[in-house]
Amino acid sequence: MTDPIADYLTRLRNAIKAKHRVVEVPASNLKKEITKILFDKGYILNFKFVEEGPQGSIKIALKYDPVNKVNAIKKLERVSSPGLRRYTGYKEMPRVLNGLGIAVLSTSKGVMTDKEARDLKIGGEVLCYVY
Repeated sequence: MTDPIADYLTRLRNAIKAKHRVVEVPASNLKKEITKILFDKGYILNFKFVEEGPQGSIKIALKYDPVNKVNAIKKLERVSSPGLRRYTGYKEMPRVLNGLGIAVLSTSKGVMTDKEARDLKIGGEVLCYVY
């Protein structure tokens, strides 16, 4: 697999379209940090790290509206890829949906959202947009 983050986002996207309650993805430290951000921002219901086998996995409970069954995540978009890395400074930080969505960045201080990076005045690689 050349791009594990794109695979992670695609598995989430496919599970949302199929209206699954839970999706299981192979674990890595970067995926764990992205999952924590999605949970903290309210895009997923819950998550659990399963430590079995050499790699382990992440079980993610997707969040749906109880009335009309619409998912909390409308769109997951991969920005930076192994073939074309996208970096940004804190002054040129992207605003996703005029501040309603989040951009997930990999910075020297760890994985964080665009707002946190802007507050700390650090830039980094833009991994994905979520809204």
